[in-house]
Amino acid sequence: MTKRTLEGTNRKQKRTSGFRAKMRSSNGRNVIKARRRKGRARLAV
Repeated sequence: MTKRTLEGTNRKQKRTSGFRAKMRSSNGRNVIKARRRKGRARLAV
């Protein structure tokens, strides 16, 4: 079986859409706030 064509890396995922990356920008903080308000179990990746 061949591999899929697109595979991401965990480091990239954390750096771009991790919790600390979200807290760095004001829009990201709004996202975290909205997810908290909604009651999400996972706030970020």
